[in-house]
Amino acid sequence: MEGVGVLDFGSQYTQLIARRIRECKVYSQILPYNISPQEIVRRGIKALIFSGGPESVREGNVPLCNRKVFDLGIPILGICYGAQLMAKMLGGRVEKGEKREYGKTVIYLNKREGLFKGLAEKEIVWMSHSDCITALPHGFKRIAFTEHSPIAAMEDEKRRFYGLQFHPEVTHTPKGKRILKNFLRIAGCAPTWNMHSFIERTIKELRAKIGEEKVLCALSGGVDSSVLSVLLYRAIGRNLIAVFIDNGLLRKGEKKLVQERFKAYGIDIRVINAQNLFLEALKGVEDPERKRRIIGRLFIKVFTEEAKRLIELGERRIRFLAQGTLYPDVIESVSPFGGPSSTIKTHHNVGGLPKRLGFSLIEPLRELFKDEVRRLGRELGLPEEIIYRQPFPGPGLAVRILGEVSKRKLEILRLADWILLEEIKKAGLYHHLWQSFCILLPVRSVGIMGDKRTYERVVAIRAVESEDAMTAHWARLPYSLLERVSNRIINEVKGVNRVVYDISSKPPSTIEWE
Repeated sequence: MEGVGVLDFGSQYTQLIARRIRECKVYSQILPYNISPQEIVRRGIKALIFSGGPESVREGNVPLCNRKVFDLGIPILGICYGAQLMAKMLGGRVEKGEKREYGKTVIYLNKREGLFKGLAEKEIVWMSHSDCITALPHGFKRIAFTEHSPIAAMEDEKRRFYGLQFHPEVTHTPKGKRILKNFLRIAGCAPTWNMHSFIERTIKELRAKIGEEKVLCALSGGVDSSVLSVLLYRAIGRNLIAVFIDNGLLRKGEKKLVQERFKAYGIDIRVINAQNLFLEALKGVEDPERKRRIIGRLFIKVFTEEAKRLIELGERRIRFLAQGTLYPDVIESVSPFGGPSSTIKTHHNVGGLPKRLGFSLIEPLRELFKDEVRRLGRELGLPEEIIYRQPFPGPGLAVRILGEVSKRKLEILRLADWILLEEIKKAGLYHHLWQSFCILLPVRSVGIMGDKRTYERVVAIRAVESEDAMTAHWARLPYSLLERVSNRIINEVKGVNRVVYDISSKPPSTIEWE
């Protein structure tokens, strides 16, 4: 597919660059920095963006692109390290700056056309660099500077090469998106990437690939698997077999919600009750990573057994396994630097199943970021309560119970969590929060209820605001709301006599406790 290729040099903002381009309705894909020119041509890439990175081009053994990339005749935009790399490889000079530039900086423009069309003479941008371009390559001109960077932006207008010492992709650069749109206009990239065209193309491809065969899909009730299932059903109808595993670690009313919602779409869901199996396996287990591994292994085991059972019952036409892989997962295997997460959790990734069962894997969402999956869900007509559901961990409530998991602890946490979410929804705050949930702590506290001493459990409330879960701030919930939640939990949840509120941000704390 035509679009923009983002060469990844290890920046924490690489995915953000790709997302910003897609927000401009132009398809983008993240590529390894050492991709060959031939592969760039084969993919139909119309423009390249070099990401930033943690290295210094002044040192040896740093990531470099193929020199012949500059001979392809397509526009290139270098950002931070990418700009310094472009300068050095094309004959300019990069030196250690006399003063580092980090954070918001005033930039002065020598030119307000082309890349900087529509900008003022000076703008606020976000800097994050210690090296400076001190001599321009042949054919380049300076188009911006700052107090400490003599060359904050450069261009070779003839070859359509541009270099920026700042980061246009972050929100801290207010006119950054306009700069990116200007680059796309210069590159001749039309704004044709949208969910409607994605649906039409994907359904056509799925029908051609699957034919009259059947597809097995694990449905969790989360955003990704819900969108995946509805998209598949739109493409192949009754040839979709959706399997829902009730592992006993779900939220209150989860199974019923999933069954009712997808029945309305005509999707027949096979529900497997595996509660006892999971709870038995988790007995005595306190370490969170062990809990995750056990749950992931059992998920695969139960799913595999159900697939075999269906085949034995005569479903010989099951040839495909659908998986809700998203683009960040794909990046981990494509980029030498991986994505922002180091692993794909086992319980989310059933990619090992196809070979074991002789299935072919289909991943219709593998081109999309999370926000695009939500837009796709809206285009498919899914209700907002599914599209904008807050993230829920794959291992479920097991990693919100600190220590050993038991049926009684699950009952306590499930009800407390339901009360919290009910009150947050009543207050109209649910969609303003990235996540809000309860944690059952492995401690007890002394209290007084009905003139009697109690020694009961403690529930912690966690509510955070975030755009992408990479960073998060604890939410300043109204005291009146916290008071209502606390009173209800203590009065309605037997076994709890204290509620506390987590006021930690990420970093240094993670959003989930385990």
